[in-house]
Amino acid sequence: MPLSFGWDLGGVNLKLAQAQDGRILSVAQIPCPALTEPRKFDRAVEEAQVFVGGRNATHAITMTGELSDVFANRYEGVAYLVALMRQAVGESARFYSLDGFVDAHGAVADWQNVASANWHASAALAATVEDSGLLVDVGTTTTDIIPFKDGRACAVGRNDGDRLTEGELIYRGVVRTPVMAVAGQAPFRGRMQGLAAERFATMADVYRLTGELPDDADPFATADNRSKDLEDSAARLARMLGRDADDAYFVAWQALAHFLARRLLDQVEADARAVIEREALNPKAQIVGAGCGRFLAVALAERLGRPYRDFADLIPCSDTAREMVSRCAPASAVAQLA
Repeated sequence: MPLSFGWDLGGVNLKLAQAQDGRILSVAQIPCPALTEPRKFDRAVEEAQVFVGGRNATHAITMTGELSDVFANRYEGVAYLVALMRQAVGESARFYSLDGFVDAHGAVADWQNVASANWHASAALAATVEDSGLLVDVGTTTTDIIPFKDGRACAVGRNDGDRLTEGELIYRGVVRTPVMAVAGQAPFRGRMQGLAAERFATMADVYRLTGELPDDADPFATADNRSKDLEDSAARLARMLGRDADDAYFVAWQALAHFLARRLLDQVEADARAVIEREALNPKAQIVGAGCGRFLAVALAERLGRPYRDFADLIPCSDTAREMVSRCAPASAVAQLA
C-alpha cells in the first residue's frame, strides 16, 4: 500500500504528516531548537526520523524555514534545506513548487517557486474538493488568506513580499506575534492610551485570557520567561500599558485581551473582504479554516455570513489525526497531493 510523508519545514516548527492510500494516518509537530545556526533544522529532521523510520515511502516537502535569519538569504536557505532533506530521505524527496513537485536539483534551480510555497499546497488541495472558497490559515506567526476557484489556487502574489502587498498574507498570528504589532492604542479605564512598543507580551497572552488558545498551541517561552498561567499572562498585558496587574481587577485585563483580539480579527476581515471582492467569489463560497488559530476563521465566516468548513473535512483522515491535520495543513496537503 503506497505510503507518503508530507513535510513542512518551518523556522519554528517542523510538521510531518503520514498518509497511506490517500488517507492521513497521523500528524506530528516538532519544535525547532532555538539555535542561531542552521543546525537547528538538522536536529528537528533527526527527531522526525523516529516517525519515518526506514520505511520505503514518498517524501513530499514544502518549507518556510528558508526565511530564518540563520541564512544570509532565501536562496541559501532553500539550498540548505533541500540538501538536508536529500541526505535524510534520499532521492525519494520531492519538493513542492508553485508549478508542481520537483526533484532536489529542480528545487534549487527553481528556488523562488519553492521558497515559502506551503500556503499554495493547502489552497491547491482545497481547490480539488471545493468549487470555490477562501482558505484562512491562522498560525502562530502568520495568517494566509488564499482564494481558490475553478480547481486552482488563484492568489496574485507568488512570494511573501507580493502576498503582503496583495493582502494575501498578514504577518501576524495567534501565538508569537508581539501585541504591539496588532494595536498602538487600547482602552483603559474609559480612555484610549498608547501601548508600549516593546515585546512585553504576545498574542498568546491575549488568547489565553480570551480562552480561545488551545492548550498545546504555544510551545515557546513567554516574553518574560515566566509561566503561562492567566495571572502571568495578565501581568504581561498590563506591562504593555505601562502598568502592573494590581492596577486593575482581572476582568479589566480580560477586557483588554478581547479588545486586542478584535483588532486582529478586524485586520483579517479587511483583507479577506478585499480578496473576496477582487476575485468575485460566489456569496456561498466557503471559508476554509486551518492552523492553530482557526477560531479566527470561524469568527470571520460569521462576520461575512459565509459557511465555514474545517480543513480536516477536505482530507480523508483518522479521527485521532483530525485536529493536527487542520493545524498542519501544508504538511497534510503535500502528503495528500504526493
